[in-house]
Amino acid sequence: MISSGSSIRSLFLDGPAGRLEALLNAGADNATHAAVVCHPHPLFGGTLHNKVVFHTMKALNSFGFPVLRFNFRGAGLSQGEHDQGNGEVDDVRAALDWLDAEYHLPLLFAGFSFGAAVGLRAACSDARVRAAIGVGTPVVPVAEATEEPRVYALDFLKDCGKPKLFVSGARDQFGPRAKVEALFASLPEPKKLVVIEGADHFFEGRLRELREAIEAWVKEQVTS
Repeated sequence: MISSGSSIRSLFLDGPAGRLEALLNAGADNATHAAVVCHPHPLFGGTLHNKVVFHTMKALNSFGFPVLRFNFRGAGLSQGEHDQGNGEVDDVRAALDWLDAEYHLPLLFAGFSFGAAVGLRAACSDARVRAAIGVGTPVVPVAEATEEPRVYALDFLKDCGKPKLFVSGARDQFGPRAKVEALFASLPEPKKLVVIEGADHFFEGRLRELREAIEAWVKEQVTS
């Protein structure tokens, strides 16, 4: 593992609904991959500064990978309006395009909550993305019909043959263990599920375990 001690670059990406605010944690000169990390639901306070997103970025950056975080349309300084997870898939594609053009390296995807449900859709269908990580992937809808559902159909994952890591909290209210395990069982190899005991959806007090789970999987599946 590489301790990158990286610099952070603030930038804007050209997105399909206008510019997207982004932060890039630079990687090592001999980086083997570049990665993007997507944030949770913007209508419920999710931005690129989310703690889970930050720790996921740090786990990937520890290998010397440059890691891009960005705000979905309508979040932070990003232009456009929230599109219920539809246009946001294209935001992820724009981020992947930017990383590809900037580094010409194999790509990794990671997303938390809404960022996982939306971003995995873009990542699984993109040949440039070699492996994908879903953190706190939502598998049940919000009960209140007045709220926008935080879950999106995940059937596409059954056709996703690239290496996949899912990390969930045992007390995740949007990813009940039994439902996450049932989804996971339906997916093709290669795959791994890590359930962190005592962790809720936001991994409160369990962020170290989250980072360790990601680092161990990347070491095994990506850098070995």
